[in-house]
Amino acid sequence: MYYAGVDLGATNVRAVVGDESATVLGSDARGTPRGPNGIAVTEAVLGVLRGACEEAGIDPREVVAAGIGSIGPLDLAAGAVENPANLPDAIERIPLTGPVGELLGTDEVYLHNDTNAGVIGERFHAERNPDDMVYLTISSGIGAGVAVDGNVLSGWDGNAGEVGHMTLDPHGFMTCGCGHDGHWEAYCSGNNIPRYARELHEEDPIDTALPVGDPDFSAVDVFEHAGEDTFADHVVDQLAHWNAMGIANVIHAYAPLVVSVGGAVALNNPDRTLEPIREKLADMVFINVPEIRLTDLGDEVVVKGALASALTGGTGDRSAAPGDPETAE
Repeated sequence: MYYAGVDLGATNVRAVVGDESATVLGSDARGTPRGPNGIAVTEAVLGVLRGACEEAGIDPREVVAAGIGSIGPLDLAAGAVENPANLPDAIERIPLTGPVGELLGTDEVYLHNDTNAGVIGERFHAERNPDDMVYLTISSGIGAGVAVDGNVLSGWDGNAGEVGHMTLDPHGFMTCGCGHDGHWEAYCSGNNIPRYARELHEEDPIDTALPVGDPDFSAVDVFEHAGEDTFADHVVDQLAHWNAMGIANVIHAYAPLVVSVGGAVALNNPDRTLEPIREKLADMVFINVPEIRLTDLGDEVVVKGALASALTGGTGDRSAAPGDPETAE
């Protein structure tokens, strides 16, 4: 039997097809459409699923179940994304479970927010399969998938774990893509780091090699100049402050043994992202400080988690999988 996993992110959409042991047989990816509407994004999802099936040498109708890890917020009952914060306003609604089920000819389509798919993937592929852990993504947006006592927390509408929209700054120095002030994501997501750096520089316009006035100025510039530019170092330190504060809140709420971190910002800059967080957490956390580590699954954590969801009936419980996950690639 064959299973599929989809990762719908704000930047890219990808799909994999695997067998009963979670071995990936085919994959495909493309950029997430910026419009003209949500149906264009749905078509991209269907396109990568077809491409993954083609590479695997199977017909889409041979896939018996699929998991989807998606940006939010979700309308779980409708199987769709509603008004995603990190896509253009013209993209109001992205239908997912219905079109995917129709393409594959199955009702077994499991929709999760992307970080819940991430924590499913982390647990499914981990040697210890920890019952209490968090998968945190620092990417275009910020979010967390949380497992407590072996249960992945999804909430009644599938939107648990939107920790990027925690208010960390009551003064609301920065406005989030969702329209609210002071959210964690407004400071530390890949999309907002250059905006935050510009605001900091406007407040204190010191000499810097950072191209803050360039319209193409990005988070990559900040991390590339860190260690050689005083202002870039200041920005990185401020990011570590907000990230550590956000993670401390998550730790106090859920008491995980492990916080596994992924997303492009963390994966591309682990030393300048995770090390400063580790240094600051001890002074912020009242309870036991968990292990803070980079995900071993790289940028495939969500899509592999979506595949694991398909294999386990949406639960991520390895005992529910038809094959042996120890053989997974």
